[in-house]
Amino acid sequence: MRDEQELFEHFHIVVDKGQSPLRIDRFLTSKLEAISRNRIQLAAESEYILVNGTPAKSNYKVKPLDDIRIMLPFEKREFRLIAEDIPLDIVYEDQDILVVNKPAGLTVHPGHGNYTGTLLNGLAWHFGERGTVKTDDSRMGVLVHRIDKDTSGLLVVARSEVAQFRLAKQFFDHSADRLYVALVWGDMESDQGTVTGDIARHPSDRLRFRVCPDGVNGKHAVTHYRVLERFGYVTLVECRLETGRTHQIRVHMEHIGHPLFGDVRYGGDRIRKGTLYSKYKQFIDNCFEILPRQALHAATLGFIHPATGEKVHFQAPLPDDMKQVLDKWRRYSISSQSFEDS
Repeated sequence: MRDEQELFEHFHIVVDKGQSPLRIDRFLTSKLEAISRNRIQLAAESEYILVNGTPAKSNYKVKPLDDIRIMLPFEKREFRLIAEDIPLDIVYEDQDILVVNKPAGLTVHPGHGNYTGTLLNGLAWHFGERGTVKTDDSRMGVLVHRIDKDTSGLLVVARSEVAQFRLAKQFFDHSADRLYVALVWGDMESDQGTVTGDIARHPSDRLRFRVCPDGVNGKHAVTHYRVLERFGYVTLVECRLETGRTHQIRVHMEHIGHPLFGDVRYGGDRIRKGTLYSKYKQFIDNCFEILPRQALHAATLGFIHPATGEKVHFQAPLPDDMKQVLDKWRRYSISSQSFEDS
């Protein structure tokens, strides 16, 4: 799971000494040729325009030496990519938003020299683009949150400037509802609970995150979980995000001793609970072959529609690889119980 809540600097300027008083929306429109005044006003409405470190309204009059920054909860996109005909499972679409059920294995956003084969490439094609596309074009749609490449499930894409700012604000304020379904190692001690632990990048492995030890600063993170089904050596849980940090569910579950089944990065890709019998090892290997990824699915997504103001809610069924593995665990659990009872 990868949902970014930090702010990214998109623009920074220190006002000239000789600048006469001028509304900040007019001032920024004159400085940012490619950005509309409406877009600037939306940013101000969401308190993303900071003057000397304090949010400013659209009618604020700039003064000499004011320090102005536009800070947005999504990264600046200045690269180009190629529109590609990638099949997309569109759950819902209107002129303001698009909700997609992302399959596992599909990278959400280009990066690290990889500018093809991502969800963004497929969205460009879906929105009618062909050939090379400049990604700061508002017609491209904006991903206001993300999930990991090997996590399946729901993502919302903003299709208008209003939707972009209002959706981003909801994810930034943690007011969007997100429920994930995960298969974790071990028999959970409680039927429900909460994991609270600040998260930061691991000091010796830049691809991993960890719950910070005392004295180390990280980002506040809270995950609520509830047991859905028990299989003895593994447990199916529902996780509700109160915050949305990078790898949050994966890190929190590993932290409490229940890493996600199949999670290579956090130790879930080996036997963590179970017997020493070779048949059991073969059973686990067969499960890993069916599900060669972390068993995590973004199952439900709810938020206030940015245009209508109504609460909308979407669901995505478990993908086949998770369903097959769960069916195997159900059969194994029943057969193991029968053996113990005999």
